[in-house]
Amino acid sequence: MTNVFGTWRLVRAVSRDGAGNELPTPYGGHPMGRVALGADGRMMAMTGDGRKDIPGGGPREYSTYCGNYTYDGKQLITRVDAASDPARVGTDQVRDVSFENGLMVLRPPLRSYGGATAEQRELYWEKISDT
Repeated sequence: MTNVFGTWRLVRAVSRDGAGNELPTPYGGHPMGRVALGADGRMMAMTGDGRKDIPGGGPREYSTYCGNYTYDGKQLITRVDAASDPARVGTDQVRDVSFENGLMVLRPPLRSYGGATAEQRELYWEKISDT
């Protein structure tokens, strides 16, 4: 099983619809994020739109959550105890995990973001620290 412990930086995000067709790039094409996975089973994550200005003054996509997690080599499951979206508190956030070219790829379930069409996201993370 690949070690997921450490701090990871979001380097790329892609999105597809339920049929696998590419959708507009999440986070305005400029993803920013960090995920820290402690050896003690505690994690925190933040993702957001890294553009300096949002065209048309629209909303900036942003999400944070933290909690205790388990990892079985295929799935990362976090029991959320704090989040920017109160609806996530008390839920299990499930992410399929794979590794491609030295990057950790997290795939949340197909869901709607901001009321739009349901999409399958893939978030690519580069390890920046072992702590």
